[in-house]
Amino acid sequence: MKPAMTLDSLACGSRAIIRTIDWAVLAPEEGTRLRALGIDLGAQIGVAHKGVFGGSDPIAVTIGRMTIAIRRAHAAAMHIEPV
Repeated sequence: MKPAMTLDSLACGSRAIIRTIDWAVLAPEEGTRLRALGIDLGAQIGVAHKGVFGGSDPIAVTIGRMTIAIRRAHAAAMHIEPV
């Protein structure tokens, strides 16, 4: 079976579909905020930019026409399928 890929490992300029999110590793308020921004199962998401110095925080992601910054820990909790 192919290992699961997480959003934090997606290359800049690439797009993917969120297949699972490990909500247990996020604080409840963080999960609520991410859902309010449209980050949930089945959403198409892309990586626009990664932080400086080797790709540290934050990661700028696009969802729809919106670009938001999320923490690497949040991106690591999202299992994706590249498109």
